[in-house]
Amino acid sequence: MDHGASTRRRFLKQSAAAATLATTTPYWLTSSSRADDPPAKNDRIQLGIIGCGGIAMSVDGVQARAHGAEIVAVCDVDSNHAQRASNKFSGGKATKYNDHRKLLERDDIDAVLVATPDHWHTLPVIDAIKAGKDVYCEKPMTLTIEEGEIIQQVLAAHPDRIVQVGTQQRSQANLFIKAIALVQQGRLGEIKRLQCAIGGTPGTRPYNKTTPPANLDWDRWQGQTPAVDYIPQRLHKNFRWWYEYSGGKMTDWGAHHVDIAVWALGEQATAGPITISGTGKHPIPFKDGYPTVDNQFNTAQQFHITSKLASGVELVMRHDTDNGLTIEGTKGRIFVNRGKLVGKPVDELAENPLPEDALKQAYKGVEPYHGRNGHGNHWRHFFDCLRERREPISDVASHVLTLDFCHLANIALRLGEPISADDPTKVNCRELTWDPAKREIVGDEQAAGFVRREQRAGYEIKAS
Repeated sequence: MDHGASTRRRFLKQSAAAATLATTTPYWLTSSSRADDPPAKNDRIQLGIIGCGGIAMSVDGVQARAHGAEIVAVCDVDSNHAQRASNKFSGGKATKYNDHRKLLERDDIDAVLVATPDHWHTLPVIDAIKAGKDVYCEKPMTLTIEEGEIIQQVLAAHPDRIVQVGTQQRSQANLFIKAIALVQQGRLGEIKRLQCAIGGTPGTRPYNKTTPPANLDWDRWQGQTPAVDYIPQRLHKNFRWWYEYSGGKMTDWGAHHVDIAVWALGEQATAGPITISGTGKHPIPFKDGYPTVDNQFNTAQQFHITSKLASGVELVMRHDTDNGLTIEGTKGRIFVNRGKLVGKPVDELAENPLPEDALKQAYKGVEPYHGRNGHGNHWRHFFDCLRERREPISDVASHVLTLDFCHLANIALRLGEPISADDPTKVNCRELTWDPAKREIVGDEQAAGFVRREQRAGYEIKAS
């Protein structure tokens, strides 16, 4: 193993002023470089990939390599996935691991991409922070509300680490950033309602329990979750339709559109109390918050959840209507998704354009990249933050706040009461009250128990 690249880690720990030493600093640390310039091979950041499934292979791993990373190590509990990633990103030269902790022991790795299934996000992020690595983590970063609190505690103890979440919509300048700028510049007036249309889950049927393939470490794949029999439909793309491993569409697309809604709300999103109510439908019946069938998808297929803030503003999450975010204010409303930004306040820009620095103000004081590729923009921004040692636009605190809304919606759904005896899968959600300052569900002991989960021995998630 070549540890000569450890000099890069020393550069990482220096202040942004050190980036002016262009003759000795790697390409991606020079203040004059843009992350889309073609880097010399020896100047690239040394990156490890933890989780080599579809996102890493087709999106973020590709963008990381294209915009300044040398992928030197890969980790996956599926040996076929690890080999495939090593072949694609390094011609088979990247070292392969089954256990992310072994990858993190390497002192020549500057940063890691965590692209595992959702239930395996928090632990590698915590371990990477403690190991002195910077992190780009796919969304959602947490499986429970408690995990968000733990990550923030660990990051507070290691404030020199840069952690960005892969909510790349925050780096789409002419769509989502412009929408936020319109809100911040008062073009919508006082915000009254935000609606996130995030889609429902696919259909399900009974799936067969079988023996896991030899290339898969099934026990380790399950991680903190209860050990169960292997069903092929539990993993790879379908893991997100099981509450054991994810939060369904609520934390899949919700982690994107609710994130933009929380960004638009600003401080209002942290003022309490917040009440949660609504209706929904699971594919199978639930009892005491848990599915009564263990061989079918179980996350909510349909839902209409309203979180009412202390200010009276409503944040709605629903499965139907056009995928995207609607923001309604006293002066007008806008709709934004990955293909369009429309509404009267948008039309009025022709006669009354935004101030020149409006997008920069929205983007934490730095000029955003204006390319249409949100993933590419987001990775370039991440590398800028590594160079300048500043907080990314998709920071841990804002993401945890977003996921609080998503996790609470799922708790309300799981504890819902059937609307009729004829169809126990359709429910009126449990009405919840959330205190954002104390980060706790008020007056409901059963619901409060769902902010955390029991974890299997050997895979515990803790701050210390």
